[in-house]
Amino acid sequence: MTAYIVRRVLGFFAVLFVVAVVTFIVMRLTPGSPFDREKQVPERVKMLLERKYNLDAPLHIQFLDYMGDILIPQITPREIVQRRGEILEDYLINIDIPGTESTLRWMNFGPSYKSQSQSVNRIFIERLPPSFQLGTAATLVSLVIGVPLGTLAALNRNSWIDYSSMALALIGVSIPVIISGPVARYIFGVQLQWLPPTGWGTWQHMIMPSLALGFASSAVMARLTRASLLQVLNEDYIRTARAKGLSERVVISLHALKNAMIPVVTIIGPLFAALVTGSFVTERIFGIPGMGEFFVTSISNRDYPVIMGTTLLYAAFLVLANLIVDLTYALLDPRIRY
Repeated sequence: MTAYIVRRVLGFFAVLFVVAVVTFIVMRLTPGSPFDREKQVPERVKMLLERKYNLDAPLHIQFLDYMGDILIPQITPREIVQRRGEILEDYLINIDIPGTESTLRWMNFGPSYKSQSQSVNRIFIERLPPSFQLGTAATLVSLVIGVPLGTLAALNRNSWIDYSSMALALIGVSIPVIISGPVARYIFGVQLQWLPPTGWGTWQHMIMPSLALGFASSAVMARLTRASLLQVLNEDYIRTARAKGLSERVVISLHALKNAMIPVVTIIGPLFAALVTGSFVTERIFGIPGMGEFFVTSISNRDYPVIMGTTLLYAAFLVLANLIVDLTYALLDPRIRY
């Protein structure tokens, strides 16, 4: 198990490096400039901006400088270095070295070209926690609704419970957040005033957006749980467990449902990564200050550091989530060994 985890961690860095290379090349091949405006920017001003952000250097030098700022830690004096009010060294990780006046700083994702007042690291620090909380809550909602719904449908195959559960799942898949979100906000936030319609900061703010975002995912999980459980119930070891005289509750919970969860767990990894990095529509509807807006608008703005940072962040969440999913397989199925 330890050797497997070490290999996966090494592969984690290899995947991030490939993602960084591909994203960097695609960004540079895309027509346009980060400094293009509706009103034409003078060529000299554009040239000075490109020189300021090292965009006039060869592409391989730009890439090496960018990756160096992320990967190579810096030991600097503890005082914040400023020039004309702009923080020059904004690192994601800052650790004071005991017994010295120096600080270990690591992972500088650079400044935002469109928002001069903040860096990519500042965007992560301020915007990632709400998106992470919303994504975690939405994932829990999808599990709490989807797995029991799919289990009931499978155990009552071709009954009204099965048809009702799958109809509810179909509704969840068919109605996007752009419709369910405003409807829920209008009914429960404006008319009934049970919940705050917008904002973030308390558990009441989490209820409507997490339900709106997680309900669609719960529909997918319900259908997948039903299909997987129906397949497992036809296996020989299920008939053997029943022939031994085990109760139906024990057969379902300890034998059938445990193995049926493997396909469900498989989709939880990418689903969790997608929800955590932010849903632009959900955050926009409910006024949540998350990552979704930057994840989407950075592309149209040609904001290269934000594009690179958010893409690497999503890739990191995806790889870590998949690693946790692979380790969970061994807990669900004793036959799996690493």
